[in-house]
Amino acid sequence: MALTAAPGATRRPGRPTPSPQPTPARRAGRGRRVRDNLTGHTFLVGALVCFAVFSWYPMVRGVVMSFQRTRRGETTWVGWDNYARIIADPSFWTAWKNTFVFTGLALVLGYAVPFLVAILLNELRHATGYLRVLVYLPVMLPPASALFLFKFYAYDPSGAGLFNAVLTALGLPTSEWMQSPTMTMPAMVLASTWMNMGGAVLIYLAALQNVPGELYEAAELDGAGLWRRIVHVTVPQTRLILALLAMLQIVATMQLFIEPLILANGAGTQDSATSVAYLIYQHGFFQNDLNGAAALGVIMLVVLAGFSAVYLRLTARQD
Repeated sequence: MALTAAPGATRRPGRPTPSPQPTPARRAGRGRRVRDNLTGHTFLVGALVCFAVFSWYPMVRGVVMSFQRTRRGETTWVGWDNYARIIADPSFWTAWKNTFVFTGLALVLGYAVPFLVAILLNELRHATGYLRVLVYLPVMLPPASALFLFKFYAYDPSGAGLFNAVLTALGLPTSEWMQSPTMTMPAMVLASTWMNMGGAVLIYLAALQNVPGELYEAAELDGAGLWRRIVHVTVPQTRLILALLAMLQIVATMQLFIEPLILANGAGTQDSATSVAYLIYQHGFFQNDLNGAAALGVIMLVVLAGFSAVYLRLTARQD
């Protein structure tokens, strides 16, 4: 017969089940994960400190200095006066015009040529490794050394210059190159493209090798020639890489500095080589106008941020 508890009687709670104790192996694994996380965060802290000291702090400090004026050790807040003074300078607009012209020419030449070279290397079947090294070799040269090579050997306005010797052999008129206001910008674009195209070629080549071969075979069966295969297969399959490198090239070429500094001795003939970055250098180190240089740097930062925002907006719509 079943026994029932008496009314009003309380049931004695059972003893709680003891939780399993972690085994030594589990404790060792947990300690290893803690040590790994600590090591990773230690490396991350080092990178953050480097960015904070060498990137973020100078950026914030430059913005603050652009609203100040320092004279004989005394700093005062002047609001937008530095910006008004910089914009009123005629060389400001000349520098922006030259910078945009250089960026446009670099997009025409320095953006298309590496892509075409990558397509050519992708079609070859022999000596591809040697040709890749040959294309990337200028990137390994120090920029100053490469530009001095162009200045004193290729762009020599006399008959001893490489380019003028070639033009003479072809029966064409020679050029003054960096001494000519009309040829200064194309000459700088040519030198810059030769120095920097190697990295872009390798990136394009890696993207081309990820394009499925079946797409090219289907295009060939449909009677598509080389040009139609490039337009209808290669470009659509690599459009993300093309868009990314276009944005990176715009940002890089708008910071034009070392080319006019070495090839044109700064401003060039009739200010034909003055860039925004070189104008910042002039204000900061020749005119001792650090506040004006900071204001000009902030303007460039805003312009580049605008280009980046447009790029992100366009790529977001495409995705």
